[in-house]
Amino acid sequence: MKHIFKQGSDVSAPTLVLFHGTGGTEHDLLPIGEMISPASSILSVRGNVLENGMSRFFRRLAEGVFDEVDLVNRTHEVYSFLDEASKEYGIDRRNMVAVGYSNGANIIASLLFHYEDAFKGAILHHPMVPLRDKVLPDLSGIPVFMGAGRNDMLCSAQESEDLQSMLAGAGAITDLHWENNGHQLSRTEIDAAGEWFGKHFV
Repeated sequence: MKHIFKQGSDVSAPTLVLFHGTGGTEHDLLPIGEMISPASSILSVRGNVLENGMSRFFRRLAEGVFDEVDLVNRTHEVYSFLDEASKEYGIDRRNMVAVGYSNGANIIASLLFHYEDAFKGAILHHPMVPLRDKVLPDLSGIPVFMGAGRNDMLCSAQESEDLQSMLAGAGAITDLHWENNGHQLSRTEIDAAGEWFGKHFV
């Protein structure tokens, strides 16, 4: 998978693994990662799927309708990539915190739905429920921040609340942060994610 790795100044800080939204690249979330944890190493990944020339992490059948077979396959693909990257760059695989926006947040959510050891924690900006009929692994003690917009036309409030409920039901420590915005990522939401990160990982 195309990616960027940037060594941080604090090797004990969690490595941030960044996942862009539809049409993005591995460069998009670098400034956000640096705002959330300036001392962390960063591994930023580009999705392997192209939709009308736009990069994504898995295919969809229509707006808001996921290709679930492809989603599951791509989830395993990303998990394997993270294992390989941790060896290549000398990253502690157990000390990764994922940060994703929109489609990137959805692939992170799917990783959490499939693996109890995918991440030490996760920041999900405007995610959706990846799979409705999935029995989740034991996520006890894994902190998850979710940012959502009350006026988000792509991701309803119910979607955010359902995802929070499912993650919390598997034992995750969830924090659902609301903005009075749409699907865009605001500075106040990023600041809230950074404050949350500081409480859990600093």
